[in-house]
Amino acid sequence: MNITGDSDGKRLKKTGCCEKLLGILSMVVIILTFPLSVWFCLKVVREYERAVVFRLGKLLPGGAIGPGLFLVMPCIDTFVKVDMRTVTFDVPPQEILTRDSVTVAVDAVVYYRVHDATAAVTNVVYADGATRLLAQTALRNVLGTRSLSDIVSERETSLDEATEPWGIKVQRVEIKDVRLPPQMQRAMAAEAEAIREARAKVVSAEGEMNASRSLKEAAIVLGESSGALQLRYLQTLNNIAAERNSTIIFPIPIDILSALRSNSNSSSNML
Repeated sequence: MNITGDSDGKRLKKTGCCEKLLGILSMVVIILTFPLSVWFCLKVVREYERAVVFRLGKLLPGGAIGPGLFLVMPCIDTFVKVDMRTVTFDVPPQEILTRDSVTVAVDAVVYYRVHDATAAVTNVVYADGATRLLAQTALRNVLGTRSLSDIVSERETSLDEATEPWGIKVQRVEIKDVRLPPQMQRAMAAEAEAIREARAKVVSAEGEMNASRSLKEAAIVLGESSGALQLRYLQTLNNIAAERNSTIIFPIPIDILSALRSNSNSSSNML
């Protein structure tokens, strides 16, 4: 014989009867005090709000109510308004030891909003305060597993998994500022300067190599034709004359010099 089940059933029946009786009495009060009771029974929630109604301590079926008008039974109904807009708050500076053993002070901004008003009221005592404390501790734990370069480059993290049972959606956690110790700043500046100098030397060496290849190809082209060398010589003289107008230049064709050289060689052979 299940004595416990029978006692629970009787208790539930008594509770249901009491609820019905109190509900009837509340309706009688509304009717007797009409229309004055309307001002106390009708409530309004704005477009960005929702109302979570409890009747005799029990959550009404259907979830949160709103926006607009809704009826509250006197003496037996209570309700809690929940703001559904996005909330922004600054996380206090956190001293964090990164994965590569660098101590940094991090300032962050958290953006969150309530997406389930019923869960935000029934599953956590103070949703805003709980979210803020969770953001501080989670930020310290998450950033402690990243290196300094990752923190500086990726300025966003997530807290959705922890706040989902509370009916809260953490939209973004942005790192606002990362402060390094002065000695670390000097070391990073020296490292960056050395890297830039190394890159500049590499670029200069590549330029010299490309220039030498171009000069080699130009020498091969000029060596194939004596006329090309003569034209290049005349172009160089033209450029010099354009830059220095007071200079008088008497160009001597290279063919004359080569003819003179060949004549001198032939005369010396005859001697």
